[in-house]
Amino acid sequence: MSGRRFVSDRQAQLTLAVGALLVSVSSVLIDLAGATPGTASVYRCLLALPPLIVLAWFERRRGGPLRGRDVSFAALAGAFFAGDMLLWTQAIFEVGAGLSTVLVNVQVVLVPLLAWVADREGVTARYLAWVPVLLAGVVLTSGVAGGGASGTEPLAGTVHATLAAVCYSVFLFLLRRGGRQGSPIQNYSVVIAAACVVALAAGSLWHGVDLAPGWKVIGWLTGVALAGTVLGWLLVATASPHLPSHVGAVLLMLTPVGALALGALILGERPTPLQLLGCVLILAGSYFATQRVRLRS
Repeated sequence: MSGRRFVSDRQAQLTLAVGALLVSVSSVLIDLAGATPGTASVYRCLLALPPLIVLAWFERRRGGPLRGRDVSFAALAGAFFAGDMLLWTQAIFEVGAGLSTVLVNVQVVLVPLLAWVADREGVTARYLAWVPVLLAGVVLTSGVAGGGASGTEPLAGTVHATLAAVCYSVFLFLLRRGGRQGSPIQNYSVVIAAACVVALAAGSLWHGVDLAPGWKVIGWLTGVALAGTVLGWLLVATASPHLPSHVGAVLLMLTPVGALALGALILGERPTPLQLLGCVLILAGSYFATQRVRLRS
């Protein structure tokens, strides 16, 4: 995967879409684990590090090490990823998975905005036209429109989910930028190592971190680490530098669709007609918003 060159935008888009769907496995497995935000965040990073270190070692042998500046940016991305994990997991308990999913996925607007401000990267008129459709799809898929917000502390949950969206957007922006240097696996490994340290420090102060949660919890979180953190996010980290920021942001909207499908298959959840309509809108929006990508100066 190191230094991989995609033969077309379509191949890079397919790789990122597969990664987004693998990431969707995380939410279901975290639900089954039932761990605190700190425990889940620390272990999903800690258990992902051994395979990532091995892959990064092979990449380093072929292409050389990361530069010091790139390591610093990757560590910063990891800090924001830790913030996203901690805040979003907490928001699920406070405001429900539905509304927290809606708020976090405003990254479809924030990531291209960051790329425009920092890199003067343009977006297509096609993308702008489909953003409202994508956001409507997320609202419907989350279940908010059908039953309203759930949870015990809606105000606190809304604040935490909004902060998670900001952290998530900055993480995605920095992850994509770091992968441009030609060493995406090494860059991503530093991201996860930094996220593990920050999650341990912050999680210990906020709701605590259980360093011995039991084998059952560790088993579910191992699934999160391998499917989501290693395979899923590594595919995203490899493909996103080869695509415009708004295309990557759109394709990551497939994550809530995958989460809904897995929730039905594994957790026995039954999506409502509105949620299924939301999935259709996201799938259609993702397809049409990424067709014939042309950047405006």
